[in-house]
Amino acid sequence: MIGIARLAAAGLLAMMAMGTARAEDALKTKIGVLRLSSSAPVFIAQDKGYFREAGLEVELKFFDAAQPIAVATTSGDVDFGVTAFTAGLYNLAGKGVLKVIGGMSREKAGYPLIGYFASNNAYAAGLKTPKDLAGKRIAMTQVGSSFHYSLGLLADKYGFKLADVKIVPLQSLSNAAAALKGETVDAALLPISTARKLVDDGGAKFLGWVGDETPWQLGAVFASPKTVANKVLVTKLLGALAKADREYHDVILASMKDGVAPINDKTKPLLEIIAKYTNLPVERVVGNCAYIDPDGKLDVKNVDNQIKWLQEQGFADKGFDANTIIAKDFVKAD
Repeated sequence: MIGIARLAAAGLLAMMAMGTARAEDALKTKIGVLRLSSSAPVFIAQDKGYFREAGLEVELKFFDAAQPIAVATTSGDVDFGVTAFTAGLYNLAGKGVLKVIGGMSREKAGYPLIGYFASNNAYAAGLKTPKDLAGKRIAMTQVGSSFHYSLGLLADKYGFKLADVKIVPLQSLSNAAAALKGETVDAALLPISTARKLVDDGGAKFLGWVGDETPWQLGAVFASPKTVANKVLVTKLLGALAKADREYHDVILASMKDGVAPINDKTKPLLEIIAKYTNLPVERVVGNCAYIDPDGKLDVKNVDNQIKWLQEQGFADKGFDANTIIAKDFVKAD
């Protein structure tokens, strides 16, 4: 009996040692991300263990604007960035220090994400719809940001001059929301996760959704060339994200109606994960589910259009296009 006990104990110790070895063998990596539903698959892959199953030990590092994530990825502070395209990101990629390796969020009709919001005073003075933004003072995070591009598309759609709009770059989402509430700007482009409480509390008025007005490829997964050269690491990360992309699409996005996901036994576990990482109650997450391609595809044609627009505006350097900045070994083109 003592011999059997010893054998059992030895077996248990061996199993524990193997588990420790596997944990030590996991590739450690950092991902820069915003606390927005547009990064939902990242949160799902982390919380449900898909990264771990792929042999990765992932640390999420949170930021308050997109451009700093691009800079951090270039400097090596994080290995991967998951956020919206910006002029700064494109300029870094154009210089060869960043590569796009996959798609993430999109502005798409029926999936509320980024909205146009008016201050109460501006609304009372006639700012009622997105096309009324011509000539107004508009807050956003940064010049050349995804918000800026969205406004440029809106200007093209309704025939007003972007140059006649006063852009007020405030560096963070919280600053832009505060300026809107404080009536120091006429309007702001904000994710609904930031603006919902502001609107519900009567601090601003909703004008419309970017996805309904001008759909486009908003976000991506990117990395430095050094990280991209580690094909095992990149393949593991994208494989885990692909699993989360598909689950998020099939469980949450497929169930949405009129821009809102239902809370039921099937959707609630994923909605709670998104709520956990975005610091929002589940009741606010349901109307804040960004569209993400179920296969993680990237709309390369639209990315090329973004680059051209930013170059024409003088926000992005000349001499590169979408094909220059994409890691073709990994990107699934739409």
